[in-house]
Amino acid sequence: MIGSAIEIQENNEHLAYWLSNASTLLFLLQRSLKAAGATGAVPRKKPPPPTTLFGRMTQGFRSTPSSANLAVDGLDVVRQVEAKYPALLFKQQLTAYVEKIYGIIRDNQKKDLTSLLSLCIQAPRTSRANMLRGSGRSFGNQTSSSHWQSIINSLNALLKILQENFVPPILVQKIFTQIFSFINVQLFNSLLLRRECCSFSNGEY
Repeated sequence: MIGSAIEIQENNEHLAYWLSNASTLLFLLQRSLKAAGATGAVPRKKPPPPTTLFGRMTQGFRSTPSSANLAVDGLDVVRQVEAKYPALLFKQQLTAYVEKIYGIIRDNQKKDLTSLLSLCIQAPRTSRANMLRGSGRSFGNQTSSSHWQSIINSLNALLKILQENFVPPILVQKIFTQIFSFINVQLFNSLLLRRECCSFSNGEY
């Protein structure tokens, strides 16, 4: 069901709805399932740390303040049950879907930002040419500011979609952390590839 629902990968609002529901269900499974033999008298070794991105996220649900925003009525009285193979298989599949939806939303936003970031790098070149023609500095500043404002508007739109669909804050934080890292890398690499940008004269931009 989830697999067919996320076939349309361009609609972030639709994907955010499923990310919210799937991640909340996975969180509930994390709280209600226990490993086989966990009730025995022999102390069990501490499980190894998860290697996947979402595995680390779900492990931090209990320990982070953000998990308080994921509270569910009656969660404290949920009885833990021993995990059987069908439940473990469903949990594994659900984790894979959450990771897939998370990655699609993140990559969609990266695609939207790529063209805008390239315009931000080209703005100083355009404005400098206009300055040499005597058209003044204001036009260049307005052009550069409009591109940056478009990036801000795009990020605000994504944040609004995630919040309206009640995506867990810890996932929202991770998405934006990776997006801002992407922006930093793209801008830095673009500056290094353009010799005209690596100068004191363009430092003001």
